[in-house]
Amino acid sequence: MADTSVKIDDTTRDRLKALADGAGMSMKDYLAKLASEKEHERQLETATAAFRRAISEPGVMDAFDAEFGGLPPAGHHTQQAA
Repeated sequence: MADTSVKIDDTTRDRLKALADGAGMSMKDYLAKLASEKEHERQLETATAAFRRAISEPGVMDAFDAEFGGLPPAGHHTQQAA
């Protein structure tokens, strides 16, 4: 993939460079990671919104509880690995 340039002000460049340095990454790699993380955040927001729409439909939560037994009772603790 070919590299390209993006014009940003010096302050923003310096901030991004400091963040990249702090992560032990080149700015190119840091920006690629940042873009990937932002895409993932957007996907999670989209999925969350779809889930909220689905569970707001009348009867959906009752059907879910009937199928899967609902939430565990208050004070219920699951076994955790040491």
